[in-house]
Amino acid sequence: GIEEVNMFKDDGNVLHFTNPKVQASLQANTFAISGNCEDKPMTEMLPGILTQLGAESLTGLRKLAANFTQQGLPGDAQEQVTEQDEDSDDVPDLVENFDEASKS
Repeated sequence: GIEEVNMFKDDGNVLHFTNPKVQASLQANTFAISGNCEDKPMTEMLPGILTQLGAESLTGLRKLAANFTQQGLPGDAQEQVTEQDEDSDDVPDLVENFDEASKS
């Protein structure tokens, strides 16, 4: 049987079902999950749910981690982290001319 079902919500929480009853209608591409569930924060479910995360959830998790690390830093350090984050999105300047190197 199915041991657990996790449904990821837009607010960053997870609906966690333990030993749910699952009914499926494959022709209608529909699943019904029933049983007791808990609304848990994603951080409480880590690291067990990492393999279940999609691209959107991973992006949310990265933002959550960035906020968490910034909260633990003193005021000046937070400004430095913010500046580094803004700089990390920039494309580095081209230092050498690679076309000339490929011709020789």
